[in-house]
Amino acid sequence: MRFSPYAWAKLLYLRDRGEAEIGGFGITGPQDPLLIEQFQLVRQHATPLTVGFDDSAVAEYFDEQVDRGLRPEQFARIWIHTHPGHSPLPSRTDEETFERVFGRCDWAVIFILARGSASYARLRFRSGPGAELLLATEVDFRASFASSDTTAWDAEYAANVLPLHLPEWELLADVQPPLSFDPYDEWLDPSVARPLSVSEFLFT
Repeated sequence: MRFSPYAWAKLLYLRDRGEAEIGGFGITGPQDPLLIEQFQLVRQHATPLTVGFDDSAVAEYFDEQVDRGLRPEQFARIWIHTHPGHSPLPSRTDEETFERVFGRCDWAVIFILARGSASYARLRFRSGPGAELLLATEVDFRASFASSDTTAWDAEYAANVLPLHLPEWELLADVQPPLSFDPYDEWLDPSVARPLSVSEFLFT
């Protein structure tokens, strides 16, 4: 899996912007589903240990991307979030969320970036016998890329990351799942939501 320099720089900047974890989606081009050209936050309640996406914000994000002409496999298959400390390994909650939210997708990726800069990426696809593969990650400098825009990134962080202090997130821990949207929610036109087939995924 590859990141554009712009997407990687933005992810690193937002990871270190505050004390809370952050989460969002990798956005890719139409030809390469594993080249992340953009990282996008959605509105979320965050603590140093958890991220809870706002369902309505995810729906708005989906609408915006479809209006831009993107297909769900370009903007809703790569789940990205950060971890505190040095371990990027998925927690039990991460695994449960990945299964619940992305389990019906033809393919999906979980990507975790730790504060210590270690990363974890795993691809799951369901077609045929199905499989899960660990992915190496690199920054791809071959294509042209935009310069950093910390002013816009700060504004995106302020608009979307709503930190919860310890008493608040302890109270919400048992009632708010970290990521509860469904990529196949009924608001999305089924003709637009067609999953990428394995042959398209592997050979495009």
